[in-house]
Amino acid sequence: MLTTHYLVIGSGVAGLTFAIKIAEKFPDRTVTMVTKGDEDESNTKYAQGGVAVVLDAQEDSFQKHIQDTLTVGDGLCDRSVVEMVIKEGPKRFDELIHWGAHFDVDAEGNYDLGKEGGHSENRVVHHRDITGHEVERALLMRVHQLENVALLPHHFAIDLITEHHLKLPNIRQLTCYGAYVLREKTGEVLAIRAQNTILASGGIGRVYGHTTNPDVATGDGIAMAYRATAHIKDMEFIQFHPTALYEPEAGTSFLISEAVRGFGAYLRDKKGHRFMPDYDGRAELASRDIVSQCIDKELKKTGDNHVFLDCTHLESKAFMAHFPNIYEKCQAMHIDVARDWIPVVPASHYVCGGVVIDKSGRTTINNLFACGECSRTGLHGANRLASNSLLEALVYAHNIFRHLSEESTEGMPVEIPEWNDEGTRITKEHVLLGHNLKELQALMRNYVGIVRSNDRLTKAVAKLNVIHSEVEALYRTSKVNTTLCELRNMVNVAHLIIGQSLARHENRGGYNNIDNIRKPK
Repeated sequence: MLTTHYLVIGSGVAGLTFAIKIAEKFPDRTVTMVTKGDEDESNTKYAQGGVAVVLDAQEDSFQKHIQDTLTVGDGLCDRSVVEMVIKEGPKRFDELIHWGAHFDVDAEGNYDLGKEGGHSENRVVHHRDITGHEVERALLMRVHQLENVALLPHHFAIDLITEHHLKLPNIRQLTCYGAYVLREKTGEVLAIRAQNTILASGGIGRVYGHTTNPDVATGDGIAMAYRATAHIKDMEFIQFHPTALYEPEAGTSFLISEAVRGFGAYLRDKKGHRFMPDYDGRAELASRDIVSQCIDKELKKTGDNHVFLDCTHLESKAFMAHFPNIYEKCQAMHIDVARDWIPVVPASHYVCGGVVIDKSGRTTINNLFACGECSRTGLHGANRLASNSLLEALVYAHNIFRHLSEESTEGMPVEIPEWNDEGTRITKEHVLLGHNLKELQALMRNYVGIVRSNDRLTKAVAKLNVIHSEVEALYRTSKVNTTLCELRNMVNVAHLIIGQSLARHENRGGYNNIDNIRKPK
Protein backbone atom coordinates (compact mmCIF):
# COMPACT_ATOMS: atom_id res chain seq x y z
CA MET A 1 0.00 0.00 0.00
CA LEU A 2 1.22 3.46 -0.93
CA THR A 3 -0.59 6.66 0.10
CA THR A 4 -0.22 9.98 -1.70
CA HIS A 5 -2.02 13.29 -1.95
CA TYR A 6 -2.13 13.26 -5.76
CA LEU A 7 -1.85 10.27 -8.07
CA VAL A 8 -1.09 11.23 -11.69
CA ILE A 9 -1.48 8.48 -14.30
CA GLY A 10 0.65 9.36 -17.33
CA SER A 11 3.80 11.40 -17.97
CA GLY A 12 2.97 13.50 -21.02
CA VAL A 13 2.52 17.26 -21.11
CA ALA A 14 -0.79 17.18 -19.22
CA GLY A 15 0.37 15.04 -16.30
CA LEU A 16 3.77 16.71 -15.99
CA THR A 17 2.30 20.22 -16.07
CA PHE A 18 -0.14 19.45 -13.28
CA ALA A 19 2.55 17.72 -11.19
CA ILE A 20 4.95 20.66 -11.49
CA LYS A 21 2.33 23.23 -10.54
CA ILE A 22 0.84 21.40 -7.56
CA ALA A 23 4.23 20.31 -6.22
CA GLU A 24 5.68 23.81 -6.43
CA LYS A 25 2.72 25.35 -4.61
CA PHE A 26 2.51 22.68 -1.89
CA PRO A 27 6.00 21.35 -1.11
CA ASP A 28 4.57 19.50 1.92
CA ARG A 29 2.22 17.41 -0.24
CA THR A 30 3.21 14.31 -2.19
CA VAL A 31 2.69 13.76 -5.89
CA THR A 32 3.05 10.24 -7.27
CA MET A 33 3.25 9.80 -11.04
CA VAL A 34 2.96 6.36 -12.62
CA THR A 35 3.66 5.67 -16.27
CA LYS A 36 4.09 2.46 -18.16
CA GLY A 37 7.34 2.04 -20.05
CA ASP A 38 9.96 4.78 -19.90
CA GLU A 39 9.15 8.10 -18.28
CA ASP A 40 9.42 10.04 -21.55
CA GLU A 41 7.36 7.64 -23.70
CA SER A 42 4.08 9.40 -24.42
CA ASN A 43 2.11 10.95 -27.28
CA THR A 44 3.62 14.30 -26.29
CA LYS A 45 7.08 13.09 -27.27
CA TYR A 46 5.94 12.43 -30.85
CA ALA A 47 4.06 15.69 -31.44
CA GLN A 48 5.84 17.24 -34.42
CA GLY A 49 3.79 20.33 -35.21
CA GLY A 50 3.69 22.59 -32.17
CA VAL A 51 1.46 24.67 -29.94
CA ALA A 52 -1.27 26.81 -31.51
CA VAL A 53 -1.27 30.11 -29.64
CA VAL A 54 -2.03 33.74 -30.54
CA LEU A 55 1.21 35.71 -30.18
CA ASP A 56 1.12 38.09 -33.16
CA ALA A 57 -1.49 40.70 -32.25
CA GLN A 58 -1.04 42.60 -35.53
CA GLU A 59 -1.81 39.71 -37.89
CA ASP A 60 -3.70 37.35 -35.59
CA SER A 61 -6.36 37.57 -32.87
CA PHE A 62 -8.15 35.43 -30.32
CA GLN A 63 -11.30 35.74 -32.39
CA LYS A 64 -9.62 34.32 -35.49
CA HIS A 65 -8.26 31.35 -33.54
CA ILE A 66 -11.65 30.81 -31.91
CA GLN A 67 -13.40 30.88 -35.28
CA ASP A 68 -10.90 28.47 -36.85
CA THR A 69 -11.45 26.03 -33.98
CA LEU A 70 -15.24 26.30 -34.25
CA THR A 71 -15.14 25.84 -38.03
CA VAL A 72 -13.00 22.71 -37.87
CA GLY A 73 -15.08 21.37 -34.97
CA ASP A 74 -18.07 21.45 -37.33
CA GLY A 75 -20.73 22.83 -35.02
CA LEU A 76 -20.09 20.53 -32.04
CA CYS A 77 -17.56 22.57 -30.04
CA ASP A 78 -18.50 24.12 -26.70
CA ARG A 79 -17.94 27.78 -27.54
CA SER A 80 -17.32 28.82 -23.94
CA VAL A 81 -14.58 26.18 -23.66
CA VAL A 82 -13.03 27.25 -26.96
CA GLU A 83 -12.90 30.87 -25.82
CA MET A 84 -11.43 29.94 -22.43
CA VAL A 85 -8.67 27.69 -23.83
CA ILE A 86 -7.56 30.09 -26.56
CA LYS A 87 -7.55 33.17 -24.35
CA GLU A 88 -5.55 31.29 -21.70
CA GLY A 89 -3.04 30.15 -24.33
CA PRO A 90 -0.41 32.92 -24.10
CA LYS A 91 -0.19 32.60 -20.29
CA ARG A 92 0.28 28.84 -20.43
CA PHE A 93 2.84 29.18 -23.24
CA ASP A 94 4.85 31.65 -21.14
CA GLU A 95 5.03 29.01 -18.40
CA LEU A 96 6.59 26.55 -20.86
CA ILE A 97 9.24 29.15 -21.64
CA HIS A 98 9.80 29.70 -17.91
CA TRP A 99 10.34 25.96 -17.42
CA GLY A 100 13.02 25.92 -20.09
CA ALA A 101 11.31 24.85 -23.32
CA HIS A 102 12.85 26.31 -26.48
CA PHE A 103 10.99 27.31 -29.65
CA ASP A 104 12.26 28.41 -33.05
CA VAL A 105 12.77 32.10 -33.78
CA ASP A 106 13.41 34.00 -37.01
CA ALA A 107 16.35 36.24 -37.89
CA GLU A 108 14.81 39.14 -35.93
CA GLY A 109 14.37 37.02 -32.80
CA ASN A 110 10.60 36.71 -33.13
CA TYR A 111 8.91 33.33 -32.85
CA ASP A 112 8.85 31.54 -36.20
CA LEU A 113 5.12 30.93 -36.44
CA GLY A 114 3.95 28.08 -38.67
CA LYS A 115 0.64 27.60 -40.43
CA GLU A 116 -1.21 24.29 -40.50
CA GLY A 117 -4.42 22.93 -41.98
CA GLY A 118 -7.56 24.72 -40.78
CA HIS A 119 -5.66 27.78 -39.49
CA SER A 120 -6.30 31.18 -41.09
CA GLU A 121 -3.05 32.67 -39.75
CA ASN A 122 0.49 31.65 -38.84
CA ARG A 123 0.22 30.88 -35.11
CA VAL A 124 1.92 27.55 -34.43
CA VAL A 125 5.07 27.83 -32.30
CA HIS A 126 7.43 24.92 -32.82
CA HIS A 127 10.84 23.48 -32.10
CA ARG A 128 11.93 22.28 -35.55
CA ASP A 129 9.77 19.20 -36.23
CA ILE A 130 10.17 17.70 -32.75
CA THR A 131 8.19 20.15 -30.63
CA GLY A 132 6.68 17.51 -28.36
CA HIS A 133 10.09 16.02 -27.66
CA GLU A 134 11.39 19.43 -26.60
CA VAL A 135 8.38 20.13 -24.36
CA GLU A 136 8.69 16.67 -22.76
CA ARG A 137 12.42 17.25 -22.13
CA ALA A 138 11.86 20.57 -20.39
CA LEU A 139 8.99 19.34 -18.20
CA LEU A 140 10.77 16.15 -17.15
CA MET A 141 13.86 18.15 -16.20
CA ARG A 142 11.72 20.40 -14.01
CA VAL A 143 9.86 17.48 -12.38
CA HIS A 144 13.13 15.82 -11.41
CA GLN A 145 14.10 18.97 -9.50
CA LEU A 146 11.06 18.65 -7.21
CA GLU A 147 11.63 16.53 -4.11
CA ASN A 148 7.94 15.91 -3.43
CA VAL A 149 7.28 14.31 -6.84
CA ALA A 150 7.88 10.58 -7.22
CA LEU A 151 7.92 9.55 -10.89
CA LEU A 152 7.58 5.79 -11.25
CA PRO A 153 8.31 4.44 -14.76
CA HIS A 154 7.32 0.90 -15.73
CA HIS A 155 4.24 1.10 -13.51
CA PHE A 156 1.02 0.22 -15.31
CA ALA A 157 -2.32 1.41 -13.89
CA ILE A 158 -4.75 -1.54 -14.04
CA ASP A 159 -7.97 -0.18 -12.55
CA LEU A 160 -9.29 2.79 -10.62
CA ILE A 161 -10.34 2.04 -7.03
CA THR A 162 -13.97 2.96 -6.25
CA GLU A 163 -16.76 1.70 -4.01
CA HIS A 164 -16.96 -1.34 -6.33
CA HIS A 165 -13.65 -2.58 -4.91
CA LEU A 166 -14.50 -1.58 -1.35
CA LYS A 167 -17.64 -3.75 -1.35
CA LEU A 168 -19.69 -0.80 -0.15
CA PRO A 169 -23.45 -0.64 -0.80
CA ASN A 170 -24.69 0.97 -3.99
CA ILE A 171 -23.84 4.66 -4.02
CA ARG A 172 -25.25 7.03 -6.62
CA GLN A 173 -22.15 9.22 -6.77
CA LEU A 174 -18.97 7.13 -6.85
CA THR A 175 -15.63 8.28 -5.50
CA CYS A 176 -12.16 7.40 -6.74
CA TYR A 177 -9.72 6.38 -4.01
CA GLY A 178 -6.65 5.73 -6.18
CA ALA A 179 -5.65 2.86 -8.42
CA TYR A 180 -4.22 -0.63 -8.57
CA VAL A 181 -0.86 -0.44 -10.31
CA LEU A 182 1.28 -3.24 -11.78
CA ARG A 183 5.01 -3.02 -11.21
CA GLU A 184 5.96 -4.22 -14.66
CA LYS A 185 9.46 -5.41 -13.75
CA THR A 186 8.36 -7.60 -10.82
CA GLY A 187 4.75 -8.50 -11.61
CA GLU A 188 3.63 -7.20 -8.18
CA VAL A 189 0.37 -5.25 -7.99
CA LEU A 190 0.49 -2.19 -5.75
CA ALA A 191 -2.56 -0.46 -4.28
CA ILE A 192 -2.02 3.32 -4.36
CA ARG A 193 -4.43 5.30 -2.20
CA ALA A 194 -4.81 8.92 -3.30
CA GLN A 195 -6.91 11.84 -2.20
CA ASN A 196 -7.16 12.90 -5.84
CA THR A 197 -6.43 10.96 -9.01
CA ILE A 198 -5.61 12.64 -12.31
CA LEU A 199 -5.93 10.68 -15.55
CA ALA A 200 -3.41 11.99 -18.09
CA SER A 201 -2.95 8.72 -19.92
CA GLY A 202 -3.04 9.80 -23.56
CA GLY A 203 -4.72 8.41 -26.64
CA ILE A 204 -6.04 5.25 -28.29
CA GLY A 205 -4.16 5.05 -31.59
CA ARG A 206 -2.91 1.50 -31.24
CA VAL A 207 -6.50 0.22 -31.37
CA TYR A 208 -6.20 0.77 -35.13
CA GLY A 209 -2.73 -0.70 -35.52
CA HIS A 210 -1.62 1.73 -38.24
CA THR A 211 -1.19 4.84 -36.16
CA THR A 212 1.09 7.81 -35.65
CA ASN A 213 0.92 7.11 -31.90
CA PRO A 214 3.57 5.20 -29.94
CA ASP A 215 2.89 1.65 -28.73
CA VAL A 216 1.81 2.94 -25.30
CA ALA A 217 -1.33 4.60 -26.75
CA THR A 218 -3.81 1.85 -25.84
CA GLY A 219 -6.60 3.93 -24.29
CA ASP A 220 -5.87 2.78 -20.73
CA GLY A 221 -7.27 5.83 -18.94
CA ILE A 222 -10.47 5.92 -20.97
CA ALA A 223 -11.01 2.18 -20.44
CA MET A 224 -10.39 2.41 -16.69
CA ALA A 225 -12.78 5.35 -16.38
CA TYR A 226 -15.39 3.50 -18.44
CA ARG A 227 -15.20 0.42 -16.21
CA ALA A 228 -15.53 2.73 -13.21
CA THR A 229 -18.76 4.11 -14.83
CA ALA A 230 -17.45 7.60 -15.64
CA HIS A 231 -19.23 9.35 -18.50
CA ILE A 232 -17.49 8.82 -21.87
CA LYS A 233 -18.51 10.80 -24.95
CA ASP A 234 -17.64 11.54 -28.60
CA MET A 235 -15.52 8.42 -29.12
CA GLU A 236 -16.78 8.16 -32.70
CA PHE A 237 -14.68 11.18 -33.64
CA ILE A 238 -11.34 9.60 -34.47
CA GLN A 239 -8.99 11.93 -36.27
CA PHE A 240 -6.91 10.29 -38.96
CA HIS A 241 -3.76 12.17 -39.85
CA PRO A 242 -3.72 12.51 -43.64
CA THR A 243 0.01 12.08 -44.17
CA ALA A 244 1.71 9.22 -42.37
CA LEU A 245 4.73 7.77 -44.18
CA TYR A 246 3.63 4.66 -46.06
CA GLU A 247 5.59 1.70 -44.72
CA PRO A 248 3.72 -1.55 -45.51
CA GLU A 249 5.45 -3.64 -42.85
CA ALA A 250 5.45 -1.06 -40.08
CA GLY A 251 3.00 -0.98 -37.20
CA THR A 252 3.49 2.52 -35.85
CA SER A 253 3.48 5.00 -38.74
CA PHE A 254 6.00 7.83 -38.94
CA LEU A 255 4.20 11.16 -39.08
CA ILE A 256 4.87 13.61 -41.91
CA SER A 257 3.85 16.77 -40.10
CA GLU A 258 0.92 18.90 -41.18
CA ALA A 259 3.42 21.74 -41.19
CA VAL A 260 5.00 20.25 -44.34
CA ARG A 261 1.77 20.98 -46.22
CA GLY A 262 1.71 24.38 -44.54
CA PHE A 263 5.23 24.86 -45.90
CA GLY A 264 3.86 24.35 -49.42
CA ALA A 265 3.93 20.62 -50.22
CA TYR A 266 1.37 19.18 -52.68
CA LEU A 267 -0.59 15.92 -52.57
CA ARG A 268 -0.52 13.97 -55.84
CA ASP A 269 -1.75 10.65 -57.15
CA LYS A 270 0.68 8.23 -58.84
CA LYS A 271 0.11 9.93 -62.20
CA GLY A 272 1.18 13.26 -60.75
CA HIS A 273 -2.27 14.85 -60.58
CA ARG A 274 -2.62 17.32 -57.69
CA PHE A 275 -6.07 16.24 -56.52
CA MET A 276 -6.88 18.32 -53.42
CA PRO A 277 -8.00 21.44 -55.41
CA ASP A 278 -10.64 19.17 -56.98
CA TYR A 279 -12.26 18.73 -53.57
CA ASP A 280 -11.67 21.90 -51.54
CA GLY A 281 -10.69 25.48 -52.25
CA ARG A 282 -8.13 25.36 -49.45
CA ALA A 283 -6.44 22.44 -51.22
CA GLU A 284 -3.74 20.85 -49.02
CA LEU A 285 -4.51 23.30 -46.21
CA ALA A 286 -8.03 22.02 -45.67
CA SER A 287 -8.66 20.54 -42.22
CA ARG A 288 -7.46 17.04 -41.42
CA ASP A 289 -10.84 15.35 -41.70
CA ILE A 290 -11.37 16.69 -45.20
CA VAL A 291 -7.86 15.85 -46.43
CA SER A 292 -8.07 12.32 -44.97
CA GLN A 293 -11.48 11.67 -46.52
CA CYS A 294 -10.27 12.98 -49.90
CA ILE A 295 -7.23 10.69 -49.82
CA ASP A 296 -9.51 7.80 -48.84
CA LYS A 297 -11.73 8.55 -51.87
CA GLU A 298 -8.72 8.66 -54.16
CA LEU A 299 -7.43 5.32 -52.87
CA LYS A 300 -10.82 3.67 -53.24
CA LYS A 301 -11.12 5.10 -56.75
CA THR A 302 -7.70 3.94 -57.92
CA GLY A 303 -7.17 0.85 -55.80
CA ASP A 304 -3.74 2.17 -54.77
CA ASN A 305 -2.27 1.75 -51.30
CA HIS A 306 -1.01 5.31 -50.94
CA VAL A 307 -0.73 8.74 -52.50
CA PHE A 308 2.29 11.04 -52.60
CA LEU A 309 3.44 14.24 -50.91
CA ASP A 310 5.47 16.34 -53.34
CA CYS A 311 8.11 18.59 -51.78
CA THR A 312 10.40 18.76 -54.83
CA HIS A 313 9.44 22.35 -55.65
CA LEU A 314 10.35 23.56 -52.16
CA GLU A 315 13.70 25.12 -51.28
CA SER A 316 15.65 22.10 -50.01
CA LYS A 317 17.88 23.86 -47.47
CA ALA A 318 14.88 25.55 -45.89
CA PHE A 319 13.07 22.20 -45.77
CA MET A 320 16.04 20.56 -44.06
CA ALA A 321 16.23 23.38 -41.52
CA HIS A 322 12.52 23.23 -40.67
CA PHE A 323 12.07 19.46 -40.77
CA PRO A 324 15.39 17.77 -39.98
CA ASN A 325 13.79 14.74 -38.36
CA ILE A 326 11.47 14.14 -41.32
CA TYR A 327 14.34 14.69 -43.75
CA GLU A 328 16.53 12.13 -41.96
CA LYS A 329 13.72 9.57 -41.84
CA CYS A 330 13.11 9.95 -45.58
CA GLN A 331 16.82 9.63 -46.26
CA ALA A 332 16.85 6.39 -44.27
CA MET A 333 14.02 5.16 -46.50
CA HIS A 334 16.04 6.14 -49.60
CA ILE A 335 13.68 9.02 -50.35
CA ASP A 336 15.38 12.23 -51.49
CA VAL A 337 12.74 14.88 -50.76
CA ALA A 338 14.38 17.25 -53.25
CA ARG A 339 13.77 14.77 -56.08
CA ASP A 340 11.35 12.07 -54.88
CA TRP A 341 7.74 12.18 -53.81
CA ILE A 342 7.03 10.87 -50.30
CA PRO A 343 4.50 8.00 -50.19
CA VAL A 344 1.83 8.80 -47.59
CA VAL A 345 -1.42 7.34 -46.28
CA PRO A 346 -3.86 8.37 -43.51
CA ALA A 347 -3.32 6.77 -40.09
CA SER A 348 -5.21 7.01 -36.81
CA HIS A 349 -3.87 9.98 -34.91
CA TYR A 350 -6.13 11.47 -32.23
CA VAL A 351 -9.41 10.82 -30.46
CA CYS A 352 -11.53 13.95 -30.01
CA GLY A 353 -13.71 12.33 -27.35
CA GLY A 354 -12.92 10.62 -24.05
CA VAL A 355 -13.69 11.02 -20.37
CA VAL A 356 -16.16 13.88 -19.97
CA ILE A 357 -14.86 16.69 -17.77
CA ASP A 358 -16.00 20.17 -16.80
CA LYS A 359 -13.85 23.31 -17.02
CA SER A 360 -12.08 22.34 -13.80
CA GLY A 361 -11.18 18.92 -15.17
CA ARG A 362 -13.66 17.08 -12.94
CA THR A 363 -15.14 13.83 -14.20
CA THR A 364 -18.49 12.39 -13.12
CA ILE A 365 -16.68 10.46 -10.35
CA ASN A 366 -15.66 12.29 -7.19
CA ASN A 367 -11.92 12.96 -6.75
CA LEU A 368 -11.21 11.80 -10.31
CA PHE A 369 -9.91 14.34 -12.82
CA ALA A 370 -8.74 14.03 -16.42
CA CYS A 371 -6.75 16.12 -18.88
CA GLY A 372 -4.98 15.70 -22.19
CA GLU A 373 -6.08 13.36 -24.96
CA CYS A 374 -7.94 10.95 -22.67
CA SER A 375 -10.40 13.72 -21.77
CA ARG A 376 -13.39 15.18 -23.60
CA THR A 377 -13.49 18.91 -22.90
CA GLY A 378 -15.69 20.23 -25.70
CA LEU A 379 -12.80 22.09 -27.34
CA HIS A 380 -12.47 19.90 -30.41
CA GLY A 381 -16.08 19.10 -31.24
CA ALA A 382 -16.23 16.78 -34.24
CA ASN A 383 -12.63 17.39 -35.31
CA ARG A 384 -9.50 18.85 -33.71
CA LEU A 385 -7.81 21.90 -35.16
CA ALA A 386 -4.13 21.13 -35.73
CA SER A 387 -1.82 21.87 -32.77
CA ASN A 388 -4.69 22.65 -30.38
CA SER A 389 -4.01 19.49 -28.35
CA LEU A 390 -0.85 20.60 -26.50
CA LEU A 391 -2.59 23.89 -25.79
CA GLU A 392 -5.63 22.08 -24.36
CA ALA A 393 -3.44 19.89 -22.16
CA LEU A 394 -1.62 22.90 -20.72
CA VAL A 395 -4.83 24.81 -19.98
CA TYR A 396 -6.70 21.92 -18.35
CA ALA A 397 -3.72 20.80 -16.28
CA HIS A 398 -3.66 24.37 -14.95
CA ASN A 399 -7.41 24.36 -14.31
CA ILE A 400 -7.19 21.13 -12.29
CA PHE A 401 -4.28 22.60 -10.33
CA ARG A 402 -6.24 25.78 -9.64
CA HIS A 403 -9.29 23.82 -8.50
CA LEU A 404 -7.35 21.48 -6.21
CA SER A 405 -5.35 24.38 -4.76
CA GLU A 406 -8.57 25.47 -3.10
CA GLU A 407 -9.52 21.98 -1.83
CA SER A 408 -8.64 20.57 1.57
CA THR A 409 -6.37 17.53 1.83
CA GLU A 410 -8.05 15.66 4.65
CA GLY A 411 -7.15 12.00 4.89
CA MET A 412 -9.46 9.28 3.61
CA PRO A 413 -10.66 6.92 6.35
CA VAL A 414 -11.45 4.05 3.96
CA GLU A 415 -9.38 0.89 3.94
CA ILE A 416 -8.19 -0.18 0.50
CA PRO A 417 -8.12 -3.96 -0.01
CA GLU A 418 -4.98 -5.51 -1.44
CA TRP A 419 -5.08 -6.84 -5.00
CA ASN A 420 -6.64 -10.31 -5.00
CA ASP A 421 -5.43 -12.74 -7.67
CA GLU A 422 -6.21 -16.00 -5.93
CA GLY A 423 -6.92 -18.83 -8.33
CA THR A 424 -5.07 -17.22 -11.24
CA ARG A 425 -1.93 -18.46 -12.97
CA ILE A 426 0.77 -17.02 -15.19
CA THR A 427 -0.66 -17.20 -18.68
CA LYS A 428 1.05 -19.21 -21.37
CA GLU A 429 -1.41 -18.09 -24.04
CA HIS A 430 0.80 -15.42 -25.60
CA VAL A 431 -0.13 -16.69 -29.05
CA LEU A 432 -3.80 -16.10 -28.26
CA LEU A 433 -3.08 -12.58 -27.02
CA GLY A 434 -1.15 -11.73 -30.16
CA HIS A 435 -3.83 -13.23 -32.39
CA ASN A 436 -6.62 -11.29 -30.69
CA LEU A 437 -4.64 -8.06 -30.92
CA LYS A 438 -4.17 -8.47 -34.68
CA GLU A 439 -7.85 -9.41 -35.07
CA LEU A 440 -8.93 -6.33 -33.14
CA GLN A 441 -6.71 -3.95 -35.11
CA ALA A 442 -7.80 -5.41 -38.46
CA LEU A 443 -11.43 -5.15 -37.37
CA MET A 444 -11.09 -1.47 -36.49
CA ARG A 445 -9.19 -0.59 -39.67
CA ASN A 446 -11.53 -2.43 -42.01
CA TYR A 447 -14.91 -1.89 -40.33
CA VAL A 448 -14.50 1.32 -38.31
CA GLY A 449 -12.14 3.40 -40.45
CA ILE A 450 -12.23 6.83 -42.06
CA VAL A 451 -15.53 6.15 -43.86
CA ARG A 452 -18.00 3.84 -42.09
CA SER A 453 -21.37 2.20 -42.78
CA ASN A 454 -24.10 0.84 -40.53
CA ASP A 455 -23.63 -2.62 -42.01
CA ARG A 456 -19.90 -2.70 -41.26
CA LEU A 457 -20.44 -1.26 -37.78
CA THR A 458 -23.11 -3.87 -36.96
CA LYS A 459 -20.84 -6.67 -38.15
CA ALA A 460 -18.03 -5.14 -36.08
CA VAL A 461 -20.16 -5.48 -32.92
CA ALA A 462 -20.57 -9.22 -33.44
CA LYS A 463 -16.89 -9.76 -34.22
CA LEU A 464 -15.80 -7.67 -31.24
CA ASN A 465 -18.03 -9.68 -28.89
CA VAL A 466 -16.07 -12.82 -29.76
CA ILE A 467 -12.75 -11.12 -29.01
CA HIS A 468 -14.16 -9.65 -25.81
CA SER A 469 -15.28 -13.05 -24.51
CA GLU A 470 -11.86 -14.59 -25.07
CA VAL A 471 -9.98 -11.68 -23.50
CA GLU A 472 -12.23 -11.52 -20.42
CA ALA A 473 -11.88 -15.28 -19.91
CA LEU A 474 -8.10 -14.90 -19.97
CA TYR A 475 -8.25 -11.91 -17.62
CA ARG A 476 -10.30 -13.83 -15.03
CA THR A 477 -7.92 -16.79 -14.93
CA SER A 478 -4.51 -15.16 -15.46
CA LYS A 479 -2.12 -13.15 -13.36
CA VAL A 480 -2.15 -9.68 -14.84
CA ASN A 481 0.53 -8.53 -17.23
CA THR A 482 0.85 -5.42 -19.35
CA THR A 483 0.02 -7.11 -22.67
CA LEU A 484 -3.19 -8.64 -21.34
CA CYS A 485 -4.33 -5.45 -19.63
CA GLU A 486 -3.60 -3.32 -22.69
CA LEU A 487 -5.59 -5.69 -24.89
CA ARG A 488 -8.48 -5.60 -22.44
CA ASN A 489 -8.41 -1.81 -22.50
CA MET A 490 -8.30 -1.68 -26.30
CA VAL A 491 -11.33 -3.98 -26.50
CA ASN A 492 -13.21 -1.60 -24.17
CA VAL A 493 -12.20 1.39 -26.28
CA ALA A 494 -13.24 -0.37 -29.51
CA HIS A 495 -16.63 -1.09 -27.93
CA LEU A 496 -17.05 2.61 -27.13
CA ILE A 497 -16.01 3.75 -30.62
CA ILE A 498 -18.34 1.30 -32.38
CA GLY A 499 -21.29 1.87 -30.06
CA GLN A 500 -21.08 5.65 -30.21
CA SER A 501 -20.60 5.48 -34.00
CA LEU A 502 -23.85 3.54 -34.36
CA ALA A 503 -25.60 6.08 -32.13
CA ARG A 504 -24.59 9.01 -34.38
CA HIS A 505 -27.03 9.56 -37.22
CA GLU A 506 -25.46 12.61 -38.85
CA ASN A 507 -22.06 13.21 -40.38
CA ARG A 508 -19.90 15.77 -38.67
CA GLY A 509 -16.21 16.62 -38.90
CA GLY A 510 -14.15 13.47 -38.61
CA TYR A 511 -17.19 11.18 -38.59
CA ASN A 512 -18.36 10.00 -42.00
CA ASN A 513 -20.95 7.24 -42.43
CA ILE A 514 -22.24 6.50 -45.95
CA ASP A 515 -25.70 5.74 -44.50
CA ASN A 516 -25.98 9.14 -42.82
CA ILE A 517 -26.61 12.55 -44.26
CA ARG A 518 -24.94 15.74 -43.24
CA LYS A 519 -27.35 17.95 -41.32
CA PRO A 520 -27.07 21.74 -40.94
CA LYS A 521 -24.99 22.96 -38.01
